[in-house]
Amino acid sequence: MAILQLRLSKVMDGDILVEELEKRDIMNLDFNEMVTFIENMDEKSFRAKQLYEWIHKKLVNSFDNMTNIPKELRVKLNKDCIIGGTNIIEVQKSADGTRKYLIQLFDGNTVESVLMKYKHGNSVCISTQVGCRMGCKFCASTVGGLNRNLEPSEMLSQIYNIQRVTGERVSNVILMGIGEPLDNYNNVIKFIKMLSDKNGVNISQRNITLSTCGLVEKLIELVNEHLGITIAVSLHAPDDKLRKSIMPIANKYSIQDIIQACRYYIEKTGRRITFEYSLIEGINDSSECATKLARLLNGLNCHVNLIPLNPVKGRMGSRSDGSNIQRFKSILEKKNITVTIRREMGSDIDAACGQLRNKNKGGKLYESVCKD
Repeated sequence: MAILQLRLSKVMDGDILVEELEKRDIMNLDFNEMVTFIENMDEKSFRAKQLYEWIHKKLVNSFDNMTNIPKELRVKLNKDCIIGGTNIIEVQKSADGTRKYLIQLFDGNTVESVLMKYKHGNSVCISTQVGCRMGCKFCASTVGGLNRNLEPSEMLSQIYNIQRVTGERVSNVILMGIGEPLDNYNNVIKFIKMLSDKNGVNISQRNITLSTCGLVEKLIELVNEHLGITIAVSLHAPDDKLRKSIMPIANKYSIQDIIQACRYYIEKTGRRITFEYSLIEGINDSSECATKLARLLNGLNCHVNLIPLNPVKGRMGSRSDGSNIQRFKSILEKKNITVTIRREMGSDIDAACGQLRNKNKGGKLYESVCKD
């Protein structure tokens, strides 16, 4: 259970005194842990269900608003606990309706989340770490390296905060924001299980997508969790030499290692796997690369998602032009590889794939944007 140290300042006779208080973030507790927590407070176990539903179904972030919780218990909870530790401090709105949220964490760090609206429902792309240590050369999220992992509550509250301010349910969640999800393995697994818990917000695991650059041991471990989520592997190259020039993680895991782990995933789950491939002009978008990729994926139950590179100042490369993208797609299709080109959303506010980073971009304040 996470314990947060909160620093509170007060002025006495002109001097500033700092008090440190330790409070438990009970939003990190899954349902069974909540029952144990309440029972340890000498309260009846049914209070745990009430408390859990207030936090994870009704999305209330204040104990004082929990009307069926006795006042005495609310006083105890206010004294010793908090609910999550994030706030939306800034929102930017794209011309296509996509919204990017700057989320402030309890310790002052920030991450970004993105809301995308489709006919089939609302999708939210969330961050799993403050920064990233994977070092992919075209990605903004890795600038500055890794600061720390996010707690389950900090991942959940990205979604809950967006549902609160929009008044609309999120139906799909994508772990493709800042950070490598499998580098924060235990917290991410707990987050997925809590997100899909029928006692809470109850988002189907089939509507959860986890994107990874291919941490092979963790990918195999993930398969053995028996979750119903969708796995997307960021490949971006058809051979090791080229992949090493784009993604430092390729120095640890070969493409064949990744493909073998993907075969294990398909065999154990019976589900199709997705490969993400960002097309960088003059680097990985040639006909030769397309042919190599088709050969690599031959016989796999997979889907290739081609991503026109989104521009990031100071990072590698520029996007392939439209004719190269279509040619690349055609070569794969002729080799019987299922392929789509990712719909571009939010690039005008740096909210598209590879553009998220943990810093304030100077967009409009949340209070002003949420009125429209």
